[in-house]
Amino acid sequence: MPRDPFEWITDAAAARRRAGLVRTLRPRPADSAVLDLAGNDYLGLTRHPEVVEGAAAAARRWGAGATGSRLVTGTTELHAELEAELAAFCGFEAALVFSSGYAANLAAVTALTGADSLVVSDAGNHASLIDGCRLSRAATTVTPHASPDAVDKALAEHDGRALVVTDAVFSVDGDAAPLSALHRVAAERGAALLVDDAHGLGVLGPDGSGTARAYGVAGAPGVVATVTLSKSLGSQGGAVLGPAAVIEHLVNTARTFIFDTGLNPAAAGGALAALRLLRREPERVAKVREVALALHEGLTASGLRSLRPDAAVVSVLAPTPEQALQWAAGCHADGVRVGCFRPPSVPDGISRLRLTARADLRPQDVDRALGAITASAPRA
Repeated sequence: MPRDPFEWITDAAAARRRAGLVRTLRPRPADSAVLDLAGNDYLGLTRHPEVVEGAAAAARRWGAGATGSRLVTGTTELHAELEAELAAFCGFEAALVFSSGYAANLAAVTALTGADSLVVSDAGNHASLIDGCRLSRAATTVTPHASPDAVDKALAEHDGRALVVTDAVFSVDGDAAPLSALHRVAAERGAALLVDDAHGLGVLGPDGSGTARAYGVAGAPGVVATVTLSKSLGSQGGAVLGPAAVIEHLVNTARTFIFDTGLNPAAAGGALAALRLLRREPERVAKVREVALALHEGLTASGLRSLRPDAAVVSVLAPTPEQALQWAAGCHADGVRVGCFRPPSVPDGISRLRLTARADLRPQDVDRALGAITASAPRA
């Protein structure tokens, strides 16, 4: 009898179960009494009436889909409007919208490198940047987390084109990259700097305009940023921001732009409405950081190991993957949804709960969350 060609999948699934690393899909209802500290709706805009109407109005006018790739029929006037306003808000010359932040990162890394170049990547970078490095065909050096000196050393040992890539705010622990120092090192070595600002847009910088502006590197020569529209802007999609020449280069060379269907009009309309709302109500930016700090201080006061947040992500360390899972389940049973990060999602191998602050959380919501988290915490 022929061997089952997928037998290895059964073996891999069994190994995941033994290690306590099984992931499952849990569809959520449209309305729930559970307090959400796991999603990335940092400014509380996903259900804001103006954002929802922006998405609905775009769908009514343009249809449910973009109908094709951006270079064929998938670019609407709405896409161009969103790109212009994003670039201006974040302090860059031009922008290019993609169907996801993942696609934007793959495009930026692969189009700005090649087989003859070097990519220097932070050890804590998001999977999309890591996959971009793998697809780029460039030599890749992974440096210790947030170490400009290590980046400088890697660049000094390479003669030729180079790209430094880093998360602006790291998605696991919520700490900000040392962008000023990284930019200085890259500029001195003649390298470009790519900043993934998925978790900084709407949270850091003047009026939430991003980490690159917060550190004074937005629009600087050799600097490119990527953002998502699915976090602070409450929609879906991603964008690359940078010099006009770089954006034109991406239009002509980035495979995740050329061969992918354009972002659907509803997502573009929702993101544009959220961006305009953010510009009108910048107080949301300070509020989300205030909530993040309140969560951190409450957890620390309870004796838990919480890392001080630089933006909206609050990390709470757990002893083991199994205890992290049990902890998250206990929180959910108490009506609070939290993220649970375990290996291999965390490069340091340390499991943790990942909490995300929201600008629309009230003091009583923070108290409720702290109560559930501390009540379910693993006991020594």
